[in-house]
Amino acid sequence: MGNSTSRLYSALAKTLSSSAVSQHQDCLEQPDSAQLEPIDPKDLLEECQLVLQKRPPRFQRNFVDLKKNTASNHRPIRVMQWNILAQALGEGKDNFIQCPMEALKWEERKCLILEEILAYKPDILCLQEVDHYFDTFEPLLSRLGYQCTFFPKPWSPCLDVEQNNGPDGCALFFLKERFELINSANIRLTAMKLKTNQVAIAQTLKCSETGRLFCIAVTHLKARTGWERFRSAQGCDLLQNLKSITQGAKIPLIICGDFNAEPTEEVYREFSNSSLNLNSAYKLLSPDGQSEPPYTTWKIRPSGECRHTLDYIWYSQHALNVNSALGLLTEEQIGPNRLPSFNYPSDHLSLVCDFSFNQDPDRLL
Repeated sequence: MGNSTSRLYSALAKTLSSSAVSQHQDCLEQPDSAQLEPIDPKDLLEECQLVLQKRPPRFQRNFVDLKKNTASNHRPIRVMQWNILAQALGEGKDNFIQCPMEALKWEERKCLILEEILAYKPDILCLQEVDHYFDTFEPLLSRLGYQCTFFPKPWSPCLDVEQNNGPDGCALFFLKERFELINSANIRLTAMKLKTNQVAIAQTLKCSETGRLFCIAVTHLKARTGWERFRSAQGCDLLQNLKSITQGAKIPLIICGDFNAEPTEEVYREFSNSSLNLNSAYKLLSPDGQSEPPYTTWKIRPSGECRHTLDYIWYSQHALNVNSALGLLTEEQIGPNRLPSFNYPSDHLSLVCDFSFNQDPDRLL
């Protein structure tokens, strides 16, 4: 292992001390990683694979071509959406009764998460349930060339778990070589005029190659059955914020999130029928282009098997085209013990889409 890889290992293995974590209780101030030297993604991937050499190999997933005879001279924008499973919740609260605790060890699980990200090389990465932002994701991804933003939940359930790593929240990362940040908003979602524990990040970016503006947003709505009206109210609040940010859909929009809502819920219909003219990218994988995947999360808890479609990538269908989307894991790949597992680090599947701007001159900003 060369010197560069050895330095990477020390970066990968580094964990913030409890005193360091206490310095970031508000979790809004980003550490300064500007002085750290860049990391070659191939070197980091190799280091992750060395850590994971005793685990089964990563599942193979293929992209499905969805282009509709729309030629583009520009590189597509690859967007990745993923609820990565907060470490404190996975170990302490989520009760995955078929998942061995050994599979949830952070030192290896973080390498599985990084391996998945590095394999798909997203230009924009939207994550939920991030509770190792300051000691893992911000230091490493900033050195890979990403600009990083984190917004924690005000009352994160992670804090109820002994030896936690601080609150979980949403995180948004974009490659600085491809985009310029124009505006950024951290949104604490409201429901019935009350501030809630759920958050969103919305950033207006300028594409360096095309000069086009677009907005990227990430969110994580309230979980659990019985909270459908609450999620609906949160969705309405997020849509109102995004209408303002995008000047009433003049700026194209991509929204990534764990909505904790099946397509039958009201919040899903609100996004489908919004004046922002949104479509769900993963519907395009279905034969008729109208049906969501059968699942984006699959786990076994004491209450039984939980197989649901909760995660989405919404986009402005008048302004953006979906060139391709990453196929989901099959039931055979997931296996009888479901997720998470020694093969896969989260109970949610990652979603990845390649977008291009609509070339219709009447649609240009």
